[in-house]
Amino acid sequence: MSFKLRPWQSKAVTKALDWLLIKKKDKRFLINAAPGTGKTICAAVIAKELFDKEEINRVIVIAPRKEVVNQWRSEFKTITKRSMLKVTGKSEDLGLDICATWNSVQSSLKLFNKICKKDKVLVICDEHHHAAINAVWGASAENAFENSKYVIVLTGTPIRTDGNKPVWFSYTERGDRLEHHPNGTFIVDYGEAVDLKYCRPIFFHRHEGKFSVQLKDNEETIKVSGKSGVKINSTNRPKKLISSLQKSLDFYTLARSPQYKADGKTPDLNSYQASMLEWGIAKLHELKYRLPNAGGLVIAPNISVAEHMASILEILTKQKPVLVHSKKTNSDDLIEAYRNSKKDWIVSVAMVSEGVDIKRLRLLVYLPNSQTELFFRQAMGRVVRSMGDEDDSRAYVVMPAFKTFENYARRVESEMKPVHLKEDLFPKTKKCPSCNKECKIKATECDYCGFDFEKQYKKKKKKCSFCGFENEMNAEKCISCEKSFGIEYTLSLNEALRMGGIARQMDISEYEVKDSEKHYENIRKEILESGDARMIEALGLFPGESLIKLKKILNKITD
Repeated sequence: MSFKLRPWQSKAVTKALDWLLIKKKDKRFLINAAPGTGKTICAAVIAKELFDKEEINRVIVIAPRKEVVNQWRSEFKTITKRSMLKVTGKSEDLGLDICATWNSVQSSLKLFNKICKKDKVLVICDEHHHAAINAVWGASAENAFENSKYVIVLTGTPIRTDGNKPVWFSYTERGDRLEHHPNGTFIVDYGEAVDLKYCRPIFFHRHEGKFSVQLKDNEETIKVSGKSGVKINSTNRPKKLISSLQKSLDFYTLARSPQYKADGKTPDLNSYQASMLEWGIAKLHELKYRLPNAGGLVIAPNISVAEHMASILEILTKQKPVLVHSKKTNSDDLIEAYRNSKKDWIVSVAMVSEGVDIKRLRLLVYLPNSQTELFFRQAMGRVVRSMGDEDDSRAYVVMPAFKTFENYARRVESEMKPVHLKEDLFPKTKKCPSCNKECKIKATECDYCGFDFEKQYKKKKKKCSFCGFENEMNAEKCISCEKSFGIEYTLSLNEALRMGGIARQMDISEYEVKDSEKHYENIRKEILESGDARMIEALGLFPGESLIKLKKILNKITD
């Protein structure tokens, strides 16, 4: 085999062929490896070996999203020299290998079933945790690939937060651990991947903030923070309403709420989201000392907030970031352009959160709608991918100081050996991006090739609005006048409810997500235009993800 594999990949290929061709106890082989370890290449090599042995004559790959499908087609052709047809809906059988998204399996079910019956097919299921038993995608996979000859199951996050079990997986009775046959499984966890330098060690910045939400006529306020929770300075409101406000106006809801200046359009730079981005900009600047082309990723909760945060980044950095979301028709091209560029930032909602391989990403500003550990780990996987044996950079996540995320972060940190957690948090030297030589951290130019560090690494500053002094981007207060730059933020009730509450750990199907996206904005608009104060205050209880759940409950009452 001419393609150079990592040691774990070579072992996994050997083990898979032994399981499928020699032991023959099950047609499915599971690779459970941390994001960034190289599952795609490993599975493609297994496919090539099976082609060479004439065990298969077709491959069908199912991946989570279009961008990942494109990556699969490229890497599959590099390794097998075979072209893949991308299937997005109903299509005829052209006799080619096929790559499709999980979302398109249902519409192509007859095609896949027909191919699996007439040909010797290897099915590769990427990010297989999507295929939950009894859910639409799980049922589709079970029906479409029932007659395949072999199946390679790939995942980096096998445990679904909603407790549902994906098809073809064996679990313990409690459902908290895989129990697939050890001879049919190959596992590489994140801690092991860091030790082997397949992934970079990751550090988490818990970004604190304190909010004051002003109620009517500025007479009453609600104090909210990540540490103290919600405190309402009021005794003359109904208990049910107070309870509703406490649930709606939690810290993470407010952290996701965009803030504007008086014109309602210009982003307020004295806001929580701006302070997160300021910290991220400063850290990315530092990370470039070890990885000169390091990039930053922002995961926002929705399109409007993604656009808002992209505007803040443009103001702070004087550079327009790449912005991708589901309403942009050329998002795949934009992601590819960013991957091959030297641009610092890319902002997305969920398009760069699972399976997307941009190895130079090193910093994540994390502010999604989802609160699941599965999404957290998948997003983390975008910034830990190693650039090679010489890569000694670190990965960082800037996230709200929020108990749910902190618990996830602690579990990730516990997987790494103490030696990785004790790495120097500030580099002592920097690499020249031109000749790759090590230079003093304060050098203005490279001693070897004369590269101008000042031009390349010119630090962005933020000006104090009170005294005009220019401070470091992540400074908490002005060095000159000691005026605070943030930490405490004031919002109106309407601003606070702009995002609504979030559905924690809910079992949301893809159809429910689509329906909620379709109807939520219209219902929200009607409530706001109604002028009903209580309805407006309660709006935060009904986020987009749970809208269809609410509809089902109301239907039961009215039936």
